[in-house]
Amino acid sequence: MPNPLLFQPFSLRGLEVRNRLWVSPMCQYSVAERDGVPRDWHLQHIGGLARGGAGLVVVEATAVVPEGRISPEDLGLWNGEQEQAFARLATVAHSHGAAIAVQLAHAGRKAGTFKGWPGEPYGSVPVAEGGWETVGPSPVRFDEHHTEPRELTVAEIGELVQAFATAADRAVRAGFDAVEVHAAHGYLLQEFMSPLSNQRSDDYGGSLENRARLTREVVRAIRGDHPGLPILVRISGTDWIDGGFDVEEAALVSGWLAADGADLIDVSSGGNSPSIRISAGPSYQVPLADRVRREGHLPVGAVGAITSAQQAEGILVTGQADIVFLGRPLLTNPHLPLQWATDLRAPSAPALVPPQYHRARF
Repeated sequence: MPNPLLFQPFSLRGLEVRNRLWVSPMCQYSVAERDGVPRDWHLQHIGGLARGGAGLVVVEATAVVPEGRISPEDLGLWNGEQEQAFARLATVAHSHGAAIAVQLAHAGRKAGTFKGWPGEPYGSVPVAEGGWETVGPSPVRFDEHHTEPRELTVAEIGELVQAFATAADRAVRAGFDAVEVHAAHGYLLQEFMSPLSNQRSDDYGGSLENRARLTREVVRAIRGDHPGLPILVRISGTDWIDGGFDVEEAALVSGWLAADGADLIDVSSGGNSPSIRISAGPSYQVPLADRVRREGHLPVGAVGAITSAQQAEGILVTGQADIVFLGRPLLTNPHLPLQWATDLRAPSAPALVPPQYHRARF
């Protein structure tokens, strides 16, 4: 095709990204020192993804407070040492022509778990082994392998909003081009939005307006401090279970987030109930992105079982999404964007290839 949409630039609040094939945040659980500081693994991982031709690389879930980490080996952005180390990641991504964002997160009732590598135990890490007390909207545990969370007070909720805003400040100083607020996959902000995990009766529970309040306050706090910063929000378009958060609510929340200053909704799904079974066929989450795009008044990204250049281009050409996010396919081949640009005969394909690799055959 003469000029595939997948490899045309895309702009968000003044940031021009070189194409519309972006890297999803993917947890590496690789901070062996357990201090949240990115080191050599993260530098090589992010550098390889940026070198591979993607437009925007989103760094994995990065906790805004120590107790917000999914595992003790997760990244964090709550102190100056972490901020300084993250600047290296931004520099290397930019050196390869990619934009870079960081996903700001709090894992809520799913925090403090074993990292889930092969052979690892499943569930909460005991306090004696480096775990900690978890928190959530209500004292409802995720499953029998996770500890029961302590219900957050309203004052603590306000402190967490400020923690997200402060982490965004650090991200900007470190040289990141954008931030993504993690409100998906059963972590804290999604826990507040879903009736499965939120049983509160105050201003943060009950109605959808109340359940979405925390996520909206986080976005407004970041936008207030950084008028020109692109803000992405990752949501779960559905809990995939009756009585849970669903795509109708997701579309409504997207519209509210547009008013709050968000720039793009990254539509994933699930993660807030251990009992669901998803039939994850090709493009299985794209209809969720399509619905949120049509009704939510913001550009959206689609993700999930997107495995070919033609499939990705079709999603964009048919208007189901504005951006395609890739995750696991890029772990298999970080240079997949270069291959897809060649497959689609994009005019930008030759320029995406680093000169050191000009003899490669994509």
